[in-house]
Amino acid sequence: MGGNGFLALEYFLLLNCRYFYYKVEVMEVNVEFNEAAFRHGISRDDILHAFQHYRYDGPMEAYENKYLRLGVDRAGNLLELMYNEIDNHTDIIFHAMKCRSIYYHLLKT
Repeated sequence: MGGNGFLALEYFLLLNCRYFYYKVEVMEVNVEFNEAAFRHGISRDDILHAFQHYRYDGPMEAYENKYLRLGVDRAGNLLELMYNEIDNHTDIIFHAMKCRSIYYHLLKT
């Protein structure tokens, strides 16, 4: 990790390793796909990788139950993903494409 806001997280993980792994196990989520997620030619495996290896996750302000996640695919390319949370254990991804510059500012938070 390293750099900017990730340093504090790295330090926390070093001090609380068992707690972190427990939380990851508890927060397991089933990921489903809407056909529209593949409209821009991103593969299922790359979408899943980006969904699991994200740098930003937050609600879309103008919409209810619509979330934006910025993550990296298996080659390290930044993707923008949009999804709906169905319940505490299920998310449905409906949008995946190369990240547009309008979202870069979210990576600095």
